[in-house]
Amino acid sequence: MLDLMIPPIVAALIILSIHAYLGLHVIGREVIFVDLAFAQIAALGSTVALLMGIELGTTLSLMFALGFTLLGALLFSFTRLEKSVVPQEAIIGISFVLASAAVILIAGLTAEGAEHLRETMTGTLIWVGWGDIWRLAGVYAVLGVFHFVMRKQFLRVTFDPESAENVKASDFLFYLSFGVMISFSVEIAGVLMVFSALVIPAVIAFLYTNHFGRALLIAWAAGAVAIVGGIGTSFYLDIATGPLLVCAFGVVLVIAAGLRPLLGVRPEGKITVSSLRGGPQGP
Repeated sequence: MLDLMIPPIVAALIILSIHAYLGLHVIGREVIFVDLAFAQIAALGSTVALLMGIELGTTLSLMFALGFTLLGALLFSFTRLEKSVVPQEAIIGISFVLASAAVILIAGLTAEGAEHLRETMTGTLIWVGWGDIWRLAGVYAVLGVFHFVMRKQFLRVTFDPESAENVKASDFLFYLSFGVMISFSVEIAGVLMVFSALVIPAVIAFLYTNHFGRALLIAWAAGAVAIVGGIGTSFYLDIATGPLLVCAFGVVLVIAAGLRPLLGVRPEGKITVSSLRGGPQGP
């Protein structure tokens, strides 16, 4: 059983590595559902490819998903209107609903539509192979290097936008990398797990600290516990891995929230990032 558990655990931990980091940005930007919107936009691209007779999981199908996320990145980078009465979260929510409806409509025109919709939500993590894992690791490594190089600008735009320059260009690069990440992770893990890995570890982290570097470490640790515990339990009880993994993230969140008052942890004030204050560089 252990040899069957290792590939999905490794794949999920790789997904967590970038999702936990970007989740802190998502919380800071208050665009919680951007992950769901991007996931559905990527799914719309692959669904359009399916309608055109392109097999799911192929390079061409992935290119369609990436192309649609590029459009999403353009949309979200130019709808950040600080002085508008319409919050960007509303635009993101509308994008999610429209993309979801389009996916359902188009999938209904194909023979594989029902199966495609199910896999879009829950993924195929349990069946992931080492070839897919190495491809995912390579893409995430490139994204990790990109975000490390751009960390000062991205952190400033997220947590101190008033002092940032070229905000819209930075937003486009941020959302473009976000969309690429989602295109690869949704194909393996599905919308529900991807959203959970992005948001829940970040929420847990900010329950305990308002320092970005420490929050990232807490997010990684909480996510790893949920992944190992969730996948292990799903194999032991022979329960669907995707839905149980999402529930495992929820259980870890409940436990973390319950322990917080017992430990006397009450972070106050704004999120602090050392790189914005001229100190040592944060993660």
